[in-house]
Amino acid sequence: MKIYLKIWRQKDASTKGKLVDYTMESVEGDMSFLEMLDILNEDLISKGEVPIEFDHDCREGICGTCSLQINGRPHGPDRFITACQLHMRSFKDGDTIVIEPFRAKAFPVVKDLIVDRSSFERIQQAGGFISVNTSGHPVDANAIPIEKEYADKAFNAAACIGCGACVAACKNASAMLFTSAKVSQFALLPQGRVEATERVQNMVRQMDLEGFGNCTNTGACEIECPKGISLENIARMNREYLTASIKG
Repeated sequence: MKIYLKIWRQKDASTKGKLVDYTMESVEGDMSFLEMLDILNEDLISKGEVPIEFDHDCREGICGTCSLQINGRPHGPDRFITACQLHMRSFKDGDTIVIEPFRAKAFPVVKDLIVDRSSFERIQQAGGFISVNTSGHPVDANAIPIEKEYADKAFNAAACIGCGACVAACKNASAMLFTSAKVSQFALLPQGRVEATERVQNMVRQMDLEGFGNCTNTGACEIECPKGISLENIARMNREYLTASIKG
């Protein structure tokens, strides 16, 4: 099939970008979306043109680096997948596809379709961990009984891959779903309760410092999340934050 592409090209962070038109002939439905971009880049290189820069790594839907805004939706039209898992059979012959980087103040464009998402890493570093003494004779974690309900919720929160789709989908560019998932995966487990107060305060503070917007409960973040992270995590983080603030 024949596909028309409008792709955001931007030389660097300080240069003004624009959408550039490309036409792809003989696109096969079994091609992955990134494979289609690979073929386009091979064609550009053969013509002596600058290839399109875009992030990718595992191409198995587990690393979160393939963050593309495809026809206005993070990771494209299909739900519960990343851009690398999207296949061209999701489009029709003659379709026009607009490909842009994620748009957020806290995700500045580096080049073309690549954005700097290190703000997520700084939020994680602010408290998304537990302090454990691994020297000597630490107690086996399996010795602590945990109800299955809480174990399942913690596991589901930990499924967040930090791709940033929640931020890109939000009209306010809020990082509440990401941050709440990272808070929840520890808040639900006894190992995470020791540092719960400092964790939620530090991570929310860092989230605000990075310039993310506020949550207004539109729910777009959950809908576009490739891992289906629940809005319940935001409510849980708000409760954790209120409790921590009262404790001082």
